Amino acid sequence: MALSETDERIAHVRTAFAALYSGEPVLWAQAPGRVDLMGSHTDYNEGYVLTMPIDRTTWIAARPRDDRQVAVHSLNIEGGETFSLDGDIQRSTAVPWTDYVRGVAKVLQDEGYALRGFDGLVHSTVPFGSGLSSSAALEVATATLFNELSGLGLDPVRLAVLCQRAENTFVGVNCGILDQYTSAAGRAGHVLLLDCRHLAHTVAPIHPDIRIVICDTRYKRALTGSEYPQRRAQCEAGAATLAPRYPGVRTLRDVTLEQLDAAREALDETVYRRSRFIVQENQRVLDLAAALPEKGAAALAALTAESFAGARDLYEIVVPQMEAMLTAIHGAPGVLGARQAGAGFGGCLVAFVERDCVGDFGAHVCAAYREATGIESAVYAVEAAPGAGLLAVE
Repeated sequence: MALSETDERIAHVRTAFAALYSGEPVLWAQAPGRVDLMGSHTDYNEGYVLTMPIDRTTWIAARPRDDRQVAVHSLNIEGGETFSLDGDIQRSTAVPWTDYVRGVAKVLQDEGYALRGFDGLVHSTVPFGSGLSSSAALEVATATLFNELSGLGLDPVRLAVLCQRAENTFVGVNCGILDQYTSAAGRAGHVLLLDCRHLAHTVAPIHPDIRIVICDTRYKRALTGSEYPQRRAQCEAGAATLAPRYPGVRTLRDVTLEQLDAAREALDETVYRRSRFIVQENQRVLDLAAALPEKGAAALAALTAESFAGARDLYEIVVPQMEAMLTAIHGAPGVLGARQAGAGFGGCLVAFVERDCVGDFGAHVCAAYREATGIESAVYAVEAAPGAGLLAVE
């Protein structure tokens, strides 16, 4: 009998682990990537996001150690390092990807948790730099491993908050809670309607005729590092200007479109455009959550088109390769709607596709995008996967 993809992956990791560490892994932790179906940049505005954990995952195969050392290597990226849990954990200049592991360890210890070290080998099927949260998946898998090895008793929400703190304070990316929460608290077969202020969610099914398809532009992002914090600062500036005018406004989540437009003259034009996108996007999340279970085709088409146009014209996170991908998608059979995923500036688009058309859809999109850009894209359907946890490996 042929091995399944999962069995082949386990065998591959197990063989590599033995070569590295001369032994067998004892625990296997996993955490999924995620795709936001609606809700670009709404999370750090304490708004709503419709998000889905996907069946592209990060694994860490591990064996506990008793010397307070953490050794970590990856099958995806060259290099690995060992660091001590004693003393002040610092960022790595030689192997920067290990900062996601180091940061989680530091934050957990700063919170007073006693950690046990381990030998670990990472393997991920979440594409890097694509907007599907490979970094959060690594953080959450690391925290899941520490949680089990050290008996910490962390629930998924607490685990997600601490992983977000690691990315904010140690790695240095001032992200919201979306990525870590989805990876930690996901539920198979369902999307999460996430309330980023109250750190709570409801779950909703996707209509069985709809497949979620990732359309990766494979465009290498060339961010200066300022775009993300700049957008966040502009949103905060908008909320700060509006707060004295409207009691109860703490973030843009609290602002209506009518209030925003009434105060337009008081806002810098760029701040107004950023704020308008967030206010409208927040409402689109709620509207899409209502349309998905019923396969509201007209709503899907309109909401995704409005989201992409706002991302391009108001939030300015769209690059030409993303527009070329959207054009390819809209010419494909079975498409119900498509929009940007993740932070923008490249990465992936997410498409809602008729279940029976996924194969023809993918072939058309790859060919049309290649003709327009010369880039070989990656187009694949994903399923709503379980959140982080331990793998049962025999």
